[in-house]
Amino acid sequence: MFEFMPNGNLDSWLHPDVHDASQQLQGLTLIQRLNIAVGIADALDYLHNNCEPPIVHCDLKPSNILLNEDLVAHVGDFGLAKIISEPAAEQLINSKSSTGIRGTIGYVAPEYGEGGQVSSRGDVYSFGSVVLELFIGKAPTHDMFRDGLTLQKHAKDAFPGMLMQIVDPVLLSIEEASASSLLDGSNPMEHTSNAISSVIEVALSCSKHAPTERMCIGDAAAAIHRIRDSYVRITQK
Repeated sequence: MFEFMPNGNLDSWLHPDVHDASQQLQGLTLIQRLNIAVGIADALDYLHNNCEPPIVHCDLKPSNILLNEDLVAHVGDFGLAKIISEPAAEQLINSKSSTGIRGTIGYVAPEYGEGGQVSSRGDVYSFGSVVLELFIGKAPTHDMFRDGLTLQKHAKDAFPGMLMQIVDPVLLSIEEASASSLLDGSNPMEHTSNAISSVIEVALSCSKHAPTERMCIGDAAAAIHRIRDSYVRITQK
């Protein structure tokens, strides 16, 4: 049924083809992006912690995140998914095998390219990369990321003081337009900045190089829920 999701995939929203009239050209608001991040985190939390045996997706990326009519995120394409029968039996990845590295360049955990183990922490890395892209607006394969500069380093170097300078300009323009229409003297852009900063902090924690230093997806999901709920509470007063 995922093939017929009316709003396509997340990649087409973040990077619309301006020459393709069929693609959505409107941007995603902050609350829509927060809801999408929540949906992805909840899906991974279910796969890792509520399936028996646990399932590791192994190829999380925006083109595999499908959006329904309400822009609720659904994780699709389980072609590379791996069932983990027990932690001690996690399968080694042979990067020289005929199947190559599991995942997609830019989103795949670095340990997978080094012959590491398939684990839930690999999905957490991919989740962090997707969330960074969701709020910064640049894919980890963007031309600017070379000579040692990665999406993670780009975000880390800007965090927290310069962060708003690298946030997706489409997102900022939407939120600034919304803020300018308010006449109550409030400062909604401060709430916007705080929410984005908090989400980026979670994403950076999820996409650390060492697997053992990353958040588990349950903690990441709980954190994203808190950020979203807090933003909704503050902005709907």
